[in-house]
Amino acid sequence: MFTGLIDDVGTLVSVSTTEAGLELRVTCRYDDLTVGESIAVNGACLTVRERGTGWFIVAAVVTTRGRTTVGNWRDGTRVNLERALRVGDRFGGHIVQGHVDGVGHVERVRREADAVLVDVALPDELADLVVPYGSIAIDGVSLTVNAVHASGAIQLSLIEHTLRVTTLGSLSAGGEVNVEADIVGKYLQRIAAPYVARTRAGV
Repeated sequence: MFTGLIDDVGTLVSVSTTEAGLELRVTCRYDDLTVGESIAVNGACLTVRERGTGWFIVAAVVTTRGRTTVGNWRDGTRVNLERALRVGDRFGGHIVQGHVDGVGHVERVRREADAVLVDVALPDELADLVVPYGSIAIDGVSLTVNAVHASGAIQLSLIEHTLRVTTLGSLSAGGEVNVEADIVGKYLQRIAAPYVARTRAGV
């Protein structure tokens, strides 16, 4: 489990196709990772296969590539990193599983006063899982939904700290981001689904 508070920004130094999947070598500030450890890379929970001082290797299987932006990553791509939460750690973000729900498309980026506003179009199946001022993870970063547009797109308001310590400061219109909806909304939707279906059917 993660919180969406980024520990480090890493850089991909090699991307290769192997029997384990798309293998990614990432440079980072960590020197105490362990093989088998979970780490969120731009919001996708991946398993450390190899590690050394200042680097680690993970692999993304076809399922992961099909629902994230991983397949678009190249040498030099900067990625948000977060190590799994430990018992006793401060919980400053929200519950993030590292299970990316889909890819969002950046529609607009603009500065307004002391914040940068970003509009992101979500996959249709995620539209009912977001509410104004609710939580969402974008490329692994815990954010608050600033507004929900009539189109279903969401607006995010990025503060200076987020722009400085994550990759979100480089977002631009036309880009893609990994999106994980709030787990609370997903479970509530699942629990309520049978009752909603019966109501619609007039039962």
